[in-house]
Amino acid sequence: MRVLFIDVNCKSGSTGKIVYGLHNQLINDGHTSAICYGRGPLVNELNICKFSSDYEVYFHALLTRVTGITGCYSFFSTRKLINFIDEFKPDVVHVHELHAYFINLRPLINYLKKNNIKTVWTFHCEFMYTGKCGYAYECERWKTECGKCPHIRDYPASLFMDFTKKMHNDKKDMFKNFNNLQIVTPSKWLETRVRQSFLNNKNIMVIPNGIDTDNVFHPRTFENLKERHHITNEKIILAVAPNLMDERKGGRLVLELARKMRKENIKFILIGVNDLSEKFDDNVIVLGKTENQIELSEYYSLADVFVICSKRENFPTTCIEALCCGTPVCGFDEGGTKETAPGDLGIFVQYGDMDALENAALKMLSRPEIKKECSKYGIENYSAKSMYENYKKLYLNNIEGNFISTAD
Repeated sequence: MRVLFIDVNCKSGSTGKIVYGLHNQLINDGHTSAICYGRGPLVNELNICKFSSDYEVYFHALLTRVTGITGCYSFFSTRKLINFIDEFKPDVVHVHELHAYFINLRPLINYLKKNNIKTVWTFHCEFMYTGKCGYAYECERWKTECGKCPHIRDYPASLFMDFTKKMHNDKKDMFKNFNNLQIVTPSKWLETRVRQSFLNNKNIMVIPNGIDTDNVFHPRTFENLKERHHITNEKIILAVAPNLMDERKGGRLVLELARKMRKENIKFILIGVNDLSEKFDDNVIVLGKTENQIELSEYYSLADVFVICSKRENFPTTCIEALCCGTPVCGFDEGGTKETAPGDLGIFVQYGDMDALENAALKMLSRPEIKKECSKYGIENYSAKSMYENYKKLYLNNIEGNFISTAD
């Protein structure tokens, strides 16, 4: 079996780690695999191709801001990708994220359709059925026809013009007669959203994201971290996200929670803060982004509660990483977040209700015995091996023409 992955990243970022893990598991299983990715550091490994140039990415981003249209200014990068697919001759193409200014959507989709290539497409956000938005939030225009976008200045931002109606209709047209397509969503929440879009007649199923629970994300010792940060008997609440202080990631709300709980014997640790020169409260420890996954798993293990204040997420990897390391989750009930920590393993409240979030965190802090249950559930349900087996079965089914669509 020959599988080609397409994503914005490789080896970094949540989707890039998933792609790289699937790629290596296929190779270890005796199959042939390749990755084509658009952005990030160069990965100099066999059958891994960074097909987009940084200059063309900047050009694409600039024209998106000026014209209000995205997904159509990467001519040379798209041609390089299609040439690679031609030479590699995959049995299955597995697409992940295609936003971020590195590819032209229509030529790629038309190529896949024209050549009858079996395609698995994992949606990690809402970009492929909205005019431009990764998350539509309160707007429901995408269910009929985008236009007059209330989030025109949000990523991918337009400075002047609103072409979301055109881009929404273009995507609708691109997916017509795309018969060899299997859509996968990591959460039931996103599956429900896809079924409300123009893609409701496609094959759609849920496969939760998986992580490396064998070598990385499992309960670890953390005395070195307590020494480093002068932690004695304080309880620890942890928040982790790339660019945590971005509005969507909710870092400012985590800081608000820390202020509300400053009289408690609690330390907050925030990982993924870009500006470390900012002044923070005494009960807050801030750290930059880390690529050291072992150290990250030690922080998860150290924490008594993981808190997520995102405005919207699909199936956040940070939550399942925390759970596998034995840490329960508190946060806002937005998107598919609450699916990551079901039952007593998580408490999720209405977005922005800081009093309810404080009470949820205190309740979780009063139940230290739940940590073993968290890691047991996480490792049993969110292993990379389990995710790989689900996708491998899907690839083989698609090669045989057996597409799957789960019920609402």
